Parts: sequence; C-alpha cells; structure tokens
Amino acid sequence: MRAPSPPWIGRAARWLARWPARLRARWPARLGPRSPLRLRRAAQIALAAAVAPWLLLAVLAALTPLPPALRAAEDHAVSTVLLDRHGTVLRELRAGDGARARWLPLDEAGDRIQRAILAAEDRRFARHPGVDPIAIARAALQLAAERRVVSGASTITQQLARALVPRPRTVRGKLGEMALALRVEASLSKREILEQYLNRVAFGPGLRGVEAASRFYFDKPTADLSLAEAAALASMPRGPSLYDPRRGTGPLERRRNRVLDRMLAAGLAGEAEVARARAEPIALAPKGGGLGAPHLVHAVLGGALGDGAGPLRGRASAITLTIDRGLQREIEVLAQQTVRGLSDRDVGAAAVVVLENATGEILAYVGSHDIDDVAGLGHNDGVLALRQPGSALKPFVYELAMEQLGFTAATVLPDVELSFPTAGGSYAPRNYDGRFHGPVRLRDALASSYNVPAVWTAAALGPDRVLARLRELGLRSLDGEPSRYGVAIALGDGEVRLLDLANAYATLARGGVHLPVRAVRAVRGVGDEPAPPPGAAPGRGARVLDAARARVIVDILADDKARLSSFGAGSALELPFPVAAKTGTSKGFRDNLAVGFTPDVTVAVWVGNFDGSPMGGISGITGAGPLFRDAMLAAARVRPPRPFDPPDPDQIAEVEVCALSGMAPTGACPHRRRELLPRGDAAALSPCDMHEVVRIDRRNGLRAGACPDAVVEERVVERHDAALTAWARAAGRPIAPDEASPLCGPLPGGDGAAAAAARVRVAYPPDGARFVLDPSVNSLQAIRLRADVPPGVRRARFVLDGRPIEVGPPFALDWPLVAGAHRLRVEADGASAGEEIAFSVE
Repeated sequence: MRAPSPPWIGRAARWLARWPARLRARWPARLGPRSPLRLRRAAQIALAAAVAPWLLLAVLAALTPLPPALRAAEDHAVSTVLLDRHGTVLRELRAGDGARARWLPLDEAGDRIQRAILAAEDRRFARHPGVDPIAIARAALQLAAERRVVSGASTITQQLARALVPRPRTVRGKLGEMALALRVEASLSKREILEQYLNRVAFGPGLRGVEAASRFYFDKPTADLSLAEAAALASMPRGPSLYDPRRGTGPLERRRNRVLDRMLAAGLAGEAEVARARAEPIALAPKGGGLGAPHLVHAVLGGALGDGAGPLRGRASAITLTIDRGLQREIEVLAQQTVRGLSDRDVGAAAVVVLENATGEILAYVGSHDIDDVAGLGHNDGVLALRQPGSALKPFVYELAMEQLGFTAATVLPDVELSFPTAGGSYAPRNYDGRFHGPVRLRDALASSYNVPAVWTAAALGPDRVLARLRELGLRSLDGEPSRYGVAIALGDGEVRLLDLANAYATLARGGVHLPVRAVRAVRGVGDEPAPPPGAAPGRGARVLDAARARVIVDILADDKARLSSFGAGSALELPFPVAAKTGTSKGFRDNLAVGFTPDVTVAVWVGNFDGSPMGGISGITGAGPLFRDAMLAAARVRPPRPFDPPDPDQIAEVEVCALSGMAPTGACPHRRRELLPRGDAAALSPCDMHEVVRIDRRNGLRAGACPDAVVEERVVERHDAALTAWARAAGRPIAPDEASPLCGPLPGGDGAAAAAARVRVAYPPDGARFVLDPSVNSLQAIRLRADVPPGVRRARFVLDGRPIEVGPPFALDWPLVAGAHRLRVEADGASAGEEIAFSVE
C-alpha cells in the first residue's frame, strides 16, 4: 500500500475552475455578454451550488487521515493462523479482537466472488473516485418519486470506510464517510481497495471477511465457490443478519438471484452460467464445520488446557494444532445430530474429545454441539467443564484394589444391601436396576457397572487411597479432603474435566503409563520465526498403574459378554472391532458419559445441559453411548482399528475358575469360567469353598444323617458367609437345609455344629450411624434393624440397649426411632455373638 499526500486535490480544483469557460463555450447565446445580468447570476449560483459540495468534500478528504488499519502495510500479518495437523488452515484470528476472520489476498480469492461483489455493490467501481455521483443522483430521484429508499448510493469504497470508521447515520456522518472514501481512493489502488473490502466487511453475523463466511457457510475456500455460492455471499454485506441463511434461505435466495441478474446485465456473467447458478439450491455445509474447533482454539489461545503452555494469544503468528480437521468436522456434525435427536429427552448439549494414545495428542475437540447456540449456552466448553463422571471412575478403583488388596478379576464381591457410615449419617448404595445380585465376581461387577460392589471396594481401600490414585491419573480437580467424597467417590461423587477423564482412560490403553495431553504441534512467533511447541514434549511418561493389572482391566472393559446382564446384546458399546468402554451417569440424570478406547485412540463423550438441569431419565448407555459409538467409528476411519495386544504370558495366565466363587474349581462346581489373572495370583488360587455336596433325605428334603442310601440323594448346595446368607435365602439359592431329618439319626458332629462355628452380626444400622428425626413428619419414623446369621440358625434376638427382642427369619425388625444414644448387638443360640455397635438418634 502507498500512503501519499493526495495530488488529485489540486487537479480537481483546476478542473472545477475551468467549468465556467466550458459552460460559455457550450451555451454562448445564453451566457454571452449580451445575456441579461439576472440569467448570468442564476447560472453562477447554480454552478456554485453544484461545485461547492464537491469542493467541500475535497477539502474534508484532504484533512481526513488514513485509518491506522490501512497505514500499517502488514496489519493483517499480525493475526494468528491456526492449522490442523496436516497443515490445512482452520481459521485466522486477528490479534486483539478475536473475530472470525482469515485474511485472503485478492489473487487467491478467485474471479467469481470479485465479479459478484462488483455486480451486487458497485458496477462503476473502476470509474468513480470513491463516491459515485450518478448513483447519488439516481437514489435521490427514486427517493423523491417513491417517497422511500429504493436503492443506496454507497460505493464499495464507502462501505470499506464505514467498516473502518463506523459513524452515525446522519448527514454529518455521511459526509465523513464520503470524505474518507475519497481519501482511501487517493491512497490505495482499486485492487487494494477491493482486497481490503473483501477482508474487512461483515459477510454474516460475527463473520468478518469473505473467506471466513465461505468456510463457515459452505466449508470451502473462496476460490472454490460456484457462481451461485459467490453470488449468495456477495448478497450478504447488504444485510448480514437479514440474509443469514441459518435463519432460512428464502430471502438470501431471492437476493442472490437479483445479483445474478445484475451480473448478466453488466456483462460479468453469461446467460448459460447465470441460468445454471439460478437453478442451484443454497446448500449449506453442516453447521459448525467451517470454523475449525472454536472451543479448542479459545482454550489454546487462552492457556485453559492446563498443559503448561500458557496463553498463546499475541505470541504466535501460526499455530499448528494436533487435531485432524476431517475427523473434527465429522464429530461436530455427530454432536449436533445427537442433541437434536435427544431434545425430547431434555438434552441440550454434548461434548466430545478424541486422543491419540501413543502421544496424548488431541485428534478432535468438540466443546459443544454449537458454539452459537445462545439458548443452549453453546459457548461453554464441555471438554473443560467440571462434571460428575458417575461410574466412569470404577475401573481405577478396581485396579487399585488389585494392586493393594490382592483382588483379581475373579474376586467375589458382595452385591447386597449394605450401609456405610458417613459424616451426615449412613450411606446405602443402590444399583441402577434397583436389584441386588448377591456374590458377583469383579469382572461382572465392573462390566455390568454394579454400584454396591464398587462402593464396598472403595470402603475396603479407603477414600484417601482412591483419591491419591485418581490424582496421579491427572484428575486433579478432585482436590477436596477424602471426607468430602467418602466411599461414594467410586460412583463419581466429585467433578472432573472430560479431557482429564479421557487421558486417564488413555493411560489404561497405554498399559498404565500417563502422558500429558498435547494440543499444539508447532508454533511460529510473531516474527514468523519457529518457536518450540508449548507444554511438555512427548516422552516416555510416568508409570501410574501396574501393567499386568491394567491389562486385565482392559480385558474386562472390552468384554461384551460380561456386560450382557446390565446392557443386553447389541448395546451402543458393541462395535465391529475391539473397544474397551465404560459409561457413567451422575446423580439426578444431570450428566451422561461414555469413555473408551482402542489400542490407538481414546474417545470421551459427555451429554447433558450446561445449566445443570436434569435430562429425561436417560443413562450413559442410551444418552452418551450412541454418540460414543458414532465418534469411535469416525475415529476408526482416521486410525484403522486393530486388536488389543495379547496379554504377556510371562505376566498373565489364563486359568479356569469356579463361576460362583472365582476360586479353583472342585468337583462340586457346576459352572466354570476362563479368567485372566496375574501369574502370582493364579498360582495362589484356593479350592472353591462356596459349593459342597450334602446328603438329603428324599422323603422330606432335610439333611440326612444315618439314613439308608435308598432314601438319600446327594445335592450340590452353596455356602455363603453371614453377609450373603439373607440374600441367598431371599433369592432362592440352593443352600443346605438348616435341620436334620427326624427319620434319620443326628448329623455327624451334632445338630447346629456349623452354626456354632459361625458368627452373627448386625447388618443395619452401621456402627456410628446418626439418624435425625424430622419434626415436619407426623407419621411414625422408624428404621429396619437387620441381622446376618449363618445357616442352621432358626431364632435370633436383637439386644437393644440391654433389652432382648426375639426375631426369626428373615431376621429383621422395624424399630421406631427414639432420641438418644443406643447400643445394639445380635445373639443366637449355638452361634458366636457379633460385635456391639453404637448409633444415635437426634
């Protein structure tokens, strides 16, 4: 650009000074020496009236400074260009204002948009000095005839002046605009003016420049626009909001067709070309595809990822991100489709992040389904927002128990009614299906996402150890004291970022090695010099999980058969290739999550509402699950799936276990399963003690003592400890009869010998429980006292504050709450007494 003093001012003044002589030469008879004095004076007045405004404009133009944006020769070079991992331009942000823009040199714009703009806005652009007198006269005559504004008179240069220096719509403002247009014409060439116009004028709400609009509406460079698309974009500066096609394409299509007619009339397009363009429908790109990961861009420029990079706004001229633009665009569209499809279930938002496991690089980052959805708070970033993960933390609780408590995938856990003391009273977890499943192996408990065994495991570990491990995995938003979360931490009773949760699962995929997340591959400084990528460089990472036990957890999460009892066949987690996956649903159905991985990529999905309002009773498998499946299929097209590596035979053995006990099977075990165990755990398996063969008197179904063999049959029955006995009875499990047949002699060892060796205990309330009477409730307030007793016990008694209360099966008693401190124990004839517990009522 050139920034000269305007020499045309003098030329214009000399040209205007010669006008009286020209008039006399043209009309000598009327303006000669013999004309009446009055006529000559009228002509002089008319001439002065015609010339004065232009002289005034010339003076104002000479006094008007060129805007700083045009004086800086490299003004647009200080913007930040963002590219995907393959070098494809995503968007360009001008430093300071963050507008959606990408500077487009005129040579790269293509001729269609230039022809369309000239036809739509200024056909005499090449011939006027910045202000078009003919257009002004035409507009004035139309206004006088129609008594309304029929057409405008602003030239391209005037519109550029208005974009550079906004002014009020007054006579004074219009004169300032015209003066600046003359000043711009004196300083820039026509090509430079057109380039500035194409890059600075609004082509849609929040879209500055034709390239930003082209990528947003049609998802293609401006040079690749068809004539119809170019005419549509050329229509928009006249009314960026009025012609916004997202509000309906009808007004824009009518305006586009008028522009095409103007192109034909001006000789800027041929008849056949215009006919084809008029027949072409306005086909917008799927929403969100053209702006290039806006939430990730904001996070990178603002330093919000927490990767040690700090804000990059103003520090870089070019940033190469780690995302794959094709995958990003596909998942943006999938997120939008999901929210639309679940709108009747009160779902208003979705977020997705995809990581490359080997490097920790982000391949796709969709912070919300639509950043422009004001009602849905789409400007929020669901990848970085703190949300409750629900059951998605369970794999890490179980892996820690494998390391520190000696659990294996075959360890039997209790899924029965349990209570745990908390600072606010007692906590009794429930499963999503509302049922208890008795003794369950860890594999089934995790794959089917049962809540009770997970909480029982967290209680066995202690919340402090669970929290320490989660923080090692990068979930540092869980920064409260262990008492704040309690054993419910196993069910996601805390808030984490989706990005951090995804990386924790990627750690599982890497066999327990934690790597930091990376969003930036390369940076060029403001002087276009290479700069080191921000954040931690890719490396070996830090081992957080035991490799063998992490591999077993991966096998469980990829076991479609193990989760059949909860999710059924053909769930969203079943894909045509191996995937290890887990879902989560927070309290009150406010958050749905689905997280999983192949050996190469990890996908994490959140579905919910940014305002925290609940959804319509959908779970992770029905809410986030389908989007997870679609996103994983999309990622598989970028990183073709492959099977998980087989377990290392030096570390992990495949052994046969009893399906009920998870122990080494005996001849009494009716069902067996294959299971993966670390070598040391496999060698230490004990024989199954939950199955036994007993003699039964066929005549009455009781235990046979010294009965003749003719009336005796042997049956395989189950033995359960005290915590599971009540469940086994209620579930109708095949347990041994408590009594001996009176038709036979006594049992070896005497009646009740097994019971004598067993112990009874208080099952509820837990020791230290605190109950609070509600003064607003007029009805009786009570709790149910429960006891766990071994087989063979027929009568038991609660001893409450020293007073015995007799009970029989199912060994439970409704007790009205009485304020004060209380002590309770259980006794049974022939069984060892359990420990006394204390609880209080306030």
